[in-house]
Amino acid sequence: MTDYEVLIMLDPELAEKNQQEIVDRVHTLVTEGGGSWDAHVPWGKRRLAYEINHRSEGYYHLATFSAKPETLNEISRVLKIDDGVLRHLAVRRVKGSSTTAPASISLGSERPAETEPPAETEPPAETDPPAETEPPEEAAPAGDSESVPEDD
Repeated sequence: MTDYEVLIMLDPELAEKNQQEIVDRVHTLVTEGGGSWDAHVPWGKRRLAYEINHRSEGYYHLATFSAKPETLNEISRVLKIDDGVLRHLAVRRVKGSSTTAPASISLGSERPAETEPPAETEPPAETDPPAETEPPEEAAPAGDSESVPEDD
């Protein structure tokens, strides 16, 4: 058995009941194929970087499970057929890793207030201004050592 995670992007106009049916169908395929279901994490509604099928948003669901490669092929086949699925991506999980949802940006809400920087506990140490130094005198070029007499 191989550990997999599948990220499913669903149509934002799909009812929550229909979204759950799609996730349940993946769960059923995993268990019928002899695999084990680890977790399902709904990431929620997110804005897309570009439109897909004239949709600018999508509902994301992350499913993690262990299954045979043949089972994963069947899951991908079923997800490709379903009109409610905009995109899906299946990858092999790396042992010891975990996938988390990116920082959420609420759609249509105000930006969170900026946090103030921590107050300084000590005033900065005063430093002496840099000592004034005279620029080095420029050496005359090698050919200018002869003086030219001035005309009166």
